[in-house]
Amino acid sequence: MPNSAVPAFSLKDLPVCPVAGLRTKLFADNADPATLREYAANPLIRGFTTNPTLMRKAGVAEYQAFAKEILAAVPDRPVSFEVVADDFLEMERQAYRIAGWGANVYVKIPITNTRGESSAPLLRQLSRKGLQLNVTGVLTVDQVCLACETLAAGPSSYISLFAGRIADTGRDPVPLVAAAVDLLRPHPQLELIWASPRELLNIYQADATGCHIITVTTDILSKLHLIGKDLEAYSLETVKMFFDDACSSDFAL
Repeated sequence: MPNSAVPAFSLKDLPVCPVAGLRTKLFADNADPATLREYAANPLIRGFTTNPTLMRKAGVAEYQAFAKEILAAVPDRPVSFEVVADDFLEMERQAYRIAGWGANVYVKIPITNTRGESSAPLLRQLSRKGLQLNVTGVLTVDQVCLACETLAAGPSSYISLFAGRIADTGRDPVPLVAAAVDLLRPHPQLELIWASPRELLNIYQADATGCHIITVTTDILSKLHLIGKDLEAYSLETVKMFFDDACSSDFAL
């Protein structure tokens, strides 16, 4: 008689699709030039994003020189660079300058400035002038809707929904991402980015919602080799790791 306590299936029996077979595109989120050059050789990476925080952590000293270096290494895939102003007139000036760096450049504009004032008028103006934009700092469906409206008459652009930050508040981002995908559906030139992922599983969650793009950090990219790994073998590796670390620490009881 079968043991009724044994589950009818095992997680190890569930197939895991390789990343190359997913619809969601991977964009590397990084600001280290050496790392970005390495990622540029990886066919799984379909685009690149940066931001001032990543650039500061990477020790970037001169913005335009950094951008030119990245664009020389990645001439054939989209790259997003962010404005560094809080005043909308200055954002506008910087946006045109950044857009002039290359045809594959997307200008990142925050959904509001630091005073909470909407960027919608600027987004609408820049979009209608033909700039490819990446609306960043988005955390609500209402903000997605607003960004979508401002970009509807323009060229290819992105809306970055910070799903990881939503998850950090205890909310499940998956329904929000799915709702955002629906909002973009009438506008094929617009793509949604699942921003700030926290774990490799987010790639598969993004794909399940129909999200067009997910940004991936070095930590997540370093785990791609684990996709589909046999769980019993992984269990044994884990046990060995704990034992080896206990031995190395000379723990005794």
